Amino acid sequence: MQRMITLVVCLACALAAQTTKQYKSQEEYELYNAATKAIAANDSSKAVASLDAWAQKYPDSDYKDDRQFLYVLVYAGAKQPAKAIDAAGPLLAKPDLETALPGAADQLRLLYTTALAIQDARVPTAEEIAIAADAARRLLAFNRKPEGLTDEAWTQARNEVRAAAKRTLLFVTLLPGTRAMAKGDCAAAEAAYLKAIEEYPESVEAQWGLGSADLCLYKTQPSKAIPAIYAFARAAALNPEKGMVDPKWQQTTVEPFLEKVFQQYHGADRTALEALKCTAAESPLPPPGFIIPSAAEIAREKQVEFDKNNPQLALWSNIKAALIAPSGETYFASELKGAAVPQLRGVLLEAKPACRPTELRIAVPLPDSPEPHEAEIVLKLDMPLAGRPELQAEVQWEGVPTAFTQTPFLLTMDVERSKIEGLKLAPCARKR
Repeated sequence: MQRMITLVVCLACALAAQTTKQYKSQEEYELYNAATKAIAANDSSKAVASLDAWAQKYPDSDYKDDRQFLYVLVYAGAKQPAKAIDAAGPLLAKPDLETALPGAADQLRLLYTTALAIQDARVPTAEEIAIAADAARRLLAFNRKPEGLTDEAWTQARNEVRAAAKRTLLFVTLLPGTRAMAKGDCAAAEAAYLKAIEEYPESVEAQWGLGSADLCLYKTQPSKAIPAIYAFARAAALNPEKGMVDPKWQQTTVEPFLEKVFQQYHGADRTALEALKCTAAESPLPPPGFIIPSAAEIAREKQVEFDKNNPQLALWSNIKAALIAPSGETYFASELKGAAVPQLRGVLLEAKPACRPTELRIAVPLPDSPEPHEAEIVLKLDMPLAGRPELQAEVQWEGVPTAFTQTPFLLTMDVERSKIEGLKLAPCARKR
């Protein structure tokens, strides 16, 4: 409010300097004076009441434009941005603002206050949005140095107000997408954010909004996953200064969220994530043919490669999957029992008896099998082995399933001794 007091003092000086304007009576001057005193006392309610009384009593005052400017300042200071914009509308609609507010400082304050107010308005109307956007565009082009400012101070101030104008114009451009998302209209939000990106390709918020809209669409359109992740990656990769966002927000909100959705879709892979950010930094939208392999796709590719290199384990994996399914017993009885199964591979865990066994208990370790491995297959031999088999040895065999239980899981197979490979036999200890 101290800044507001300074503005009022400056305005009072400006009013005094406007010799072509005159108060219609001492009463009018007192109404003006009451308004400025209320502003200086931080009493916005009294200030508005005084301005209203002045406007009602002297609607055609020589100072009606200055009074309207005071309304803008009071409403802005009272955190009523929509009313501040509404009050600025009549001034900005004048064909010559310099006639209404001759001072460069007052013009600058009007444009700056109006442009910034839209960002705090809860539900701005279309007219208020248009007024604020007009103020921002005029603020961006404003090049009159206010009296009393050095060239250096003016350069700094001009850079600040231009940055504020750009933020307002971006805010207005993003507003359709923001409103569509609030209504749950993901498709409309996507279209709005894509349009915003055309105008502001370096905007972090536009990319964040697009990613959010595509993530919303992903619920019913799985193909939107990749565009969503790409947009989040670009939002994380863009320069925050050029993108007009707080770097801390980018680091603490955008980055962690990107990592989360990327890991959920693709899996934990820091190298791939950094490569994605580098790619996204180059273009507002994914290049043609751009893909991000999903975790499921990666798993399938690995499985195909594994099956190709390990046909025996792949065969067992398929058999076991069918057996542990709810229809496993039906599958065993109708398709597996009594059928010759191609060669399988496993690890010998136990022999019964230990010497010259007729039964071997086998585990089949798969890449995702927990340890310690448990026997899943029992091989019933057609004749005893000629010695003590080495345990933990890898063996291969062909056989015919004869029995099966789901709980505990166990498949029994009849096997000919001649169809077992990899057995390492040691002589049995002689009985004394």
